[in-house]
Amino acid sequence: MLAAFQLAHGRLVQFPVETPADLARPEVIWVDLIDPSDDERTLVQSVFRLALPDDQELEDIEESARCYQDEAGLHLNSCFLHQSAEGANNVTVSFHLHERRLLTMRQEELAVFRLFRMRARVQTGLVENAEDILLSIYEAAIEHDADVLEGIYSALEKVSARVLNRETEMNDKAMAETVADIALQEDVNGKVRLDLMDTRRSLSYLLRSRVLQREQEGDLREILRDLESLNNHTGFLFDKINFLMDAVMGLINLSQSKIIKIFSIAAVVFLPPTMIASIYGMNFGRMPELSWEFGYPFALLLMVLSGIAPYWFFKKKGWL
Repeated sequence: MLAAFQLAHGRLVQFPVETPADLARPEVIWVDLIDPSDDERTLVQSVFRLALPDDQELEDIEESARCYQDEAGLHLNSCFLHQSAEGANNVTVSFHLHERRLLTMRQEELAVFRLFRMRARVQTGLVENAEDILLSIYEAAIEHDADVLEGIYSALEKVSARVLNRETEMNDKAMAETVADIALQEDVNGKVRLDLMDTRRSLSYLLRSRVLQREQEGDLREILRDLESLNNHTGFLFDKINFLMDAVMGLINLSQSKIIKIFSIAAVVFLPPTMIASIYGMNFGRMPELSWEFGYPFALLLMVLSGIAPYWFFKKKGWL
């Protein structure tokens, strides 16, 4: 999908693109490509005389391939967090500052871009040029990451209340669900951290490129400070995740120890009766109790008492 935007009375307005001339209009300030078709890629490349990166180039992790300048302008490839029903993943967005225009390309629609378009459509004077659009998108991305981190913290607080609740003992199913919840939050937190690290690299390069005005550089430094605070927060969340995972694994070990202890005590309790039964099951000819009238009930009583005695001893010692 291809979308083009221009400024009208201080607001960002989308207009239809039907011909190459529509896209080449001087008032076009932003061209946005979402999973573009071959025809759309060819149209943009022919109108603006630049080469758009392919999918393999978007995933290149080398800094020289993700942030660079050439005769066509400034090029940045940044990771943005994308959450859906299937889970969270990082989507690479390609930014191109070309002749006072911003070109963006990505494979999926992102909540960050929807939020920015809504703001720019209703807030007068939010953006004035292509550089403002670029900074506003990154600012919206930082805000989105902050919201995601708040959601992770809230989810971990619920898990913490479940794990540290002394009144209710978790069963095996609850423990398995808890481990899955912690693993999910760890995965999302890791993707947010990757997003923040990649964004910091892109913004640092943008600051060094000297393409921004002085006021825009001040805004960019403020975004970098917010980013750094969020990056520290992800470290705090990783510590909390590790603590909760250790606590849950400790509970699982305690639960398994209880089961093993029950089997061990049962083996000890039934050992003396088994020994007595084994003795009287011998086929020796001279066993006085064999001809005794009360030999059978005596053997049964002896086996019961020999089983109760160890149980009582363990109970008195507090081992049960």
